[in-house]
Amino acid sequence: MNLKKYIKKISIVALFALTVSPSFGQDLLARQAPVDRRMRALDTLALRSIEIKENRENPAAQLYEDFNNQYAHRATSLPSHYRIDLRHFCMPTPSRVVTSNFGARWGRQHKGLDIKVYIGDTIRAAFDGKVRVVRYEGRGYGKYIVIRHNNGLETIYGHLSKQLVSENEEVRSGDVIGLGGNTGRSTGSHLHFETRLCGVALNPALFFDFRNQDVTGDFYNFDLATYERDSAEATRVRGKIGNGGYTRDMIYGEVGQSANRGSSTSGELLYHKVKPGETLTSIAKKRGVSVEQIVRLSNLGKNPQIHVGQILRYS
Repeated sequence: MNLKKYIKKISIVALFALTVSPSFGQDLLARQAPVDRRMRALDTLALRSIEIKENRENPAAQLYEDFNNQYAHRATSLPSHYRIDLRHFCMPTPSRVVTSNFGARWGRQHKGLDIKVYIGDTIRAAFDGKVRVVRYEGRGYGKYIVIRHNNGLETIYGHLSKQLVSENEEVRSGDVIGLGGNTGRSTGSHLHFETRLCGVALNPALFFDFRNQDVTGDFYNFDLATYERDSAEATRVRGKIGNGGYTRDMIYGEVGQSANRGSSTSGELLYHKVKPGETLTSIAKKRGVSVEQIVRLSNLGKNPQIHVGQILRYS
């Protein structure tokens, strides 16, 4: 009889344990979940701290093996695809006049854009990064600066009259790094501006729109297969607008209005990048054309809608 009572008691206890254990397990999981979240948060902070430290020592370390100050540029293999973050930028100069395009020039390759500046004009860092080279090259860049940026690009600023940063110095976007000049192999005061990825010169017009003092978007998706075509299109849209004959007001004014307003007498195609708060009416007034002309040239259709960052043709 006692054995039967004992077996019955064990059965009741076992049944009770089976009934309680799922909720107990769930309770354990519920208590563990915040701990897991905190651990993940700590892991994220630790990884972020490592990334910040690495970027300080060698920006864009995933693309470059080292941070060598011995050369202005050394080409390595380009990735097939690479997303370049263009946010938090600063235009290196407020000048809106491109005097020489990227590409073939005088029987050789011109590896950057020439931007009209005057001797002593302020030149600024385009993005956050670290100064890699500050040197002088008499038969080339003159006084120049190379900055490696966290987004993978390197920018080169040539023909300066004065360099105001030192090698291995960290800079923020917009920091003053030098003054415009006419040093080295130069026939007049200007900024020679290059953008390189893995040491390979890419057309700065892919990233920077000097006429409108803006970047081309929040990101640029580099594609090795389409780069040549994209570069040619960037030059067509944002390239050279002339040499000489520009006053300081035209160079630093509102998109060289005296040269660009209304229609292009030289047959050049003119474009506008939509900024926050702009409408077709305000853009048409700003450019001195009709809304109908913008709609027609930009193929906007019967019910035209525009969005920030959109490129509109107005002439």
